[in-house]
Amino acid sequence: MVEDKIILGIDPGTTVLGYGLIHVKDNKIKLINFGIIQLNKITNHPDKLKKIFDRLTAIIKEYKPDEMAIEAPFFGKNVQSMLKLGRAQGVAIAASLSFNVPFEEYTPRRIKQSVTGNGNASKEQVAAMLQTLLNFPEMPKYLDATDGLAVAVCHHFSGGTGEHNKSKVSGWDSFLKQNPDRKA
Repeated sequence: MVEDKIILGIDPGTTVLGYGLIHVKDNKIKLINFGIIQLNKITNHPDKLKKIFDRLTAIIKEYKPDEMAIEAPFFGKNVQSMLKLGRAQGVAIAASLSFNVPFEEYTPRRIKQSVTGNGNASKEQVAAMLQTLLNFPEMPKYLDATDGLAVAVCHHFSGGTGEHNKSKVSGWDSFLKQNPDRKA
């Protein structure tokens, strides 16, 4: 079966939200676009959420992605920041679902591991690897854009199996079903 799909990757944020779009055809990845949604000049949190929804809706309408991947929130020390980030993520997910675009979540560590081979890689290392992989000429001003792109690439490399679906493919029963020749 020939694979031909567009994946939208999202690095959620309430100051800067990064996004990236890739086209996967016959297991080859091609960069479509990547960028940011700048939110730092908006002081009211609900207005930031509306801007995220409106911009992502426009991106989804323009590029018609088949799937969306989003970075899962990580547990930090500042609870208020986490709540705001979770809301931004929820609005991004709502935008995708309003167009029936399925989504999957990936942890920051898994995204870095998938792209660079190192789960502790820096933003700069992730961006450099993506620049090599997708052949874009210059680094963006905000690495949130390459972070969004990294989420899309991770989704592809992970076969679309993120945090929501890992229970479907984890455990010995699943392993044995996928690898019957390994059973003793």
